[in-house]
Amino acid sequence: MNTGSDEPGEAVVAENQADGVDDTDGTESTAGTESAAGTESTAGTAGTDESGSGRGLGSRAPQFIRARRTLHVSWQVGVFVVGLAVVAAGVVMLPLPGPGWVVIFGGMAIWATEFVWAQLVLRWTKRKVTEAAQRALDPRVRRRNITLTVIGLVIAVVLAGIYVWKFGVVMPWKIHGQ
Repeated sequence: MNTGSDEPGEAVVAENQADGVDDTDGTESTAGTESAAGTESTAGTAGTDESGSGRGLGSRAPQFIRARRTLHVSWQVGVFVVGLAVVAAGVVMLPLPGPGWVVIFGGMAIWATEFVWAQLVLRWTKRKVTEAAQRALDPRVRRRNITLTVIGLVIAVVLAGIYVWKFGVVMPWKIHGQ
């Protein structure tokens, strides 16, 4: 899975938004750190999303929550539980009436406010949906889809015609004799 970079072997570094607080122990961290590849990254450019908003990966919790480890873990547990409830409701809506996939992605968006893995999944999903939309707008693909739809409709009409010719309009089950 590509993590938001078009360069091979390059990964997005999860850093807080230039606030200098490390999520793990509440200590100060440096904005420019050397990565494993030996290149320098800065908090303003590393982990920015495709929209260019400058918002990196990581927690979106308010600063006073991130500054206290216990409060931050409690916050993350709460976000996880709420996101899990929304995703579960979406899964239930898949076979039942309701916007199942929309609700599932809503739950993923809730998770993405706190968890990097959910942010990466949503980023990948957005990219794939955009690619699929671009492919669907391709004139050759549209002609192929229209052709396949017409062929399917012709086959359905021919089968319905054969059924009516062979059996008439009477349905094959007997409801009048009961």
